[in-house]
Amino acid sequence: MKDTFRHQGKRKQLVEVVKSKGVKDENVLAAINKIPRHLFMDSSFEDHAYQDKAFPIAADQTISQPYTVAFQSELLQVQKGEKVLEIGTGSGYQTAVLCELGAKVFSIERQQELYKKTKLFLAKINYRPKFLSFGDGYKGLPNYAPFDKIIVTAGAPFVPRPLLAQLKVGGRLVIPVGDDPQIMTLFVRKSAKEFEKKEFGEFRFVPLLEDKN
Repeated sequence: MKDTFRHQGKRKQLVEVVKSKGVKDENVLAAINKIPRHLFMDSSFEDHAYQDKAFPIAADQTISQPYTVAFQSELLQVQKGEKVLEIGTGSGYQTAVLCELGAKVFSIERQQELYKKTKLFLAKINYRPKFLSFGDGYKGLPNYAPFDKIIVTAGAPFVPRPLLAQLKVGGRLVIPVGDDPQIMTLFVRKSAKEFEKKEFGEFRFVPLLEDKN
């Protein structure tokens, strides 16, 4: 579990790449600069960990492209101490970014193998989300709702209603919607019944699957 000067130097370069693509949030850039992404990946990919690319991880999932993680995190506008629901824990990289931003993170993963592995791994590198859950992301976590922010890290063919319902008034939901590619979409809850929707261009994600358990 080494994080060397070489890794740190490569992270600095990655931050510059992410910046050049338009991400400006200093807290998000600081999180990308701090988190040892190579530890979240198979060791055979270690040399490529700081390229701005997605890579395969366990259970046919991927670790998202750093730019995508940074873009979604910036859209979310996380404030310290906020309750953030993450749909799709995956490798735990986005989870770690949210922790660095000071969020109280509640995260759901539907692949049991990945859920177990990531839960152990995050604790090992001292990231402590508030709650990690094995389950169906479409349902959210009603027992812990409402949330200040919700982030979906897999492509959704439609916006699951329970997620909108679990958002606080004033809260933000960032979700990639569509088949392939997806459109990055932001919903801001204006009142109990009213949502404002904005779209932010095309991204590619693995699909968010329903009722996998």
